[in-house]
Amino acid sequence: MTPVAGGCHGDGASGAVVGWYAHHLGAGHVARARVVGSRMAADVTILSSAARPDDWPEDRWVELPRDDAAQGHDHTAGGVLHWAPLRHSGFQERMQMIAAWVAAHDPAVFVTDVSVEVALLVRLLGVPVATFVKPGDRGDRQHQLAYDSATALIATWPQEADIVGGWQPRWDPKTTWLGSFSRFDDREPVSPPQARSVALVWGAGGTDVTEQQIEEARRATAGWSWTVCRDVGPDALWESLQDAAVVVGHAGQNVVSEVAAARRGSVIIAQRRPHDEQHFTVRGLEAAGVSQGLPVWPEPEAWPHLLESAARIDVGRWSRWTDGAGADRCAALIDSLALGDPR
Repeated sequence: MTPVAGGCHGDGASGAVVGWYAHHLGAGHVARARVVGSRMAADVTILSSAARPDDWPEDRWVELPRDDAAQGHDHTAGGVLHWAPLRHSGFQERMQMIAAWVAAHDPAVFVTDVSVEVALLVRLLGVPVATFVKPGDRGDRQHQLAYDSATALIATWPQEADIVGGWQPRWDPKTTWLGSFSRFDDREPVSPPQARSVALVWGAGGTDVTEQQIEEARRATAGWSWTVCRDVGPDALWESLQDAAVVVGHAGQNVVSEVAAARRGSVIIAQRRPHDEQHFTVRGLEAAGVSQGLPVWPEPEAWPHLLESAARIDVGRWSRWTDGAGADRCAALIDSLALGDPR
């Protein structure tokens, strides 16, 4: 969607304040907060170690220190948590800042996207927590605790996708499956072109793929033109997506949601992430028939068939993954939680 002019947050008409923790790794977490926050009635403040986007107001942003420096010890608290090192200055300061913000602003609800430790901290401060669920194997004790203690769970894919390992039926009553959504949901996609064109979309979360592998894929697909999209603005990216017959990308949620909004055939390739997040995602996309989903970057000789197969995908199937209204439903859900509407 196009950000609201003059600031990407609610007008405060509800009188409610919402805190939103957005992880700094990749671009998707902050993008999701901006898309949903701009649609909410409550005032949304984002807390993140990422840089504040230019179009998000300074008074609704708290920049947290990074906590990934090689410091401290007993980093998992004896295996109870994912990351809670002792005597780590960045970790201590960021958790203290989150607690101070909660004390100062008394949020009606706090959204976490994503951190088990932040979710537990805020819940222990007596604030309802809405936690985004991520694909992958979440059967570990840390995720089970975070999901058990959350007031609400939010999943940005259809329920039938079944892309979370270790899921517990007891969570179903407090979970909302929204389908995916992105900043492009307000744009109208055009039909895929007849030209044999590829847009390679790689996000900001890091990659296992080398430039040599990309060049080998390009050389192996004579007759196809490739456009590599990195660090481009939203308008330029949307244009590249619309100009492509096939999109090649990794299985991060932000990339998947933008391919879905563009309604394009795709080759989606898992990258190594904790808990096999992207590997679960590609299996779900493959099962839904919306993508050629792969666990690793393929060998050059596989690419001609992959692109031809992706170009033949019925892009109307993406409507199973997203209907374009997921961000609206997410905003309404969090606003209702902020107003104390019990689920």
